[in-house]
Amino acid sequence: MNRLQTELNRLYLPNDRQSEGQDSANAAHHLINADGQVRAMVVEITQPTGWDGVAALWQGVQNELDLPAPAIAVSGINAYQVWFSLSAPVSVTHAMDFLALLRLRYLGPIAPRYIRMMPTADAAAPQHALHASMVPALQTETGHWSAFVAPELASMFADEPWLDLPPNPDAQANLLSRLVSIRPADFRRAQEQLSLANVPSPQATLSTSTPTADEADKVPGKGPATAEVDTDPKRFLLWVMNDPAAELRLRIEAAKALLPYFEGVSHRCTGRPDPHHIPSPDLDSNEHKGSR
Repeated sequence: MNRLQTELNRLYLPNDRQSEGQDSANAAHHLINADGQVRAMVVEITQPTGWDGVAALWQGVQNELDLPAPAIAVSGINAYQVWFSLSAPVSVTHAMDFLALLRLRYLGPIAPRYIRMMPTADAAAPQHALHASMVPALQTETGHWSAFVAPELASMFADEPWLDLPPNPDAQANLLSRLVSIRPADFRRAQEQLSLANVPSPQATLSTSTPTADEADKVPGKGPATAEVDTDPKRFLLWVMNDPAAELRLRIEAAKALLPYFEGVSHRCTGRPDPHHIPSPDLDSNEHKGSR
């Protein structure tokens, strides 16, 4: 086993697949163990938005979530990839949920057609899952190579996300040797933090349960989206919920996040008390006057 394969095993391959990966490192199924669990999670962002999305994601997971830096790779075709490593395997479903939260948090402005998240369900065989091909590898359809790249040099590949020649294995191993895997406790903490970050603030107010004319223009199928959709939590969730191109799971989660606010509107309109309402403190009472 060479140094590169040792690093790939350390970061991405489940324990029961590591010996198999020595002979065919490009086989994507080696990233999923016999129990349907993974240690590698990959986000692929294609041109023309590849580098901007990668930069936002790569910096965000470190600055906001306090997670170790993931690896950055060029696909050898038309995309960047961000490779996350887990120290302990999780189920494919758990990995997919985490990637969906990352997408909502950091890649909202990018159209879904430019993003692939792996592992992912296999539409042709729902009981199975698909994963990314290992890096580095020759891409037969283009004749170019995929490769891990140094973060400080990654932007140079924005127009051509590939290598013309095979990367040096020792150089690839050196890049990977600097990376550490996400520990289980940190993975759970980050997932909880992302879940909270993707829910509208409790202070958000809704005057109606239906979108305004201005909002309707920003719902898919009703008109062009604008940057405002991504900065207003309610509008963004409405956009996700009504986007037929979005994954059904994401649309359901968006609807669940919006439900409490629509329920509150319903109670106000009917005059019935809202069982979920928590009265705010009386800011005119004597005990609060001193703190104004």
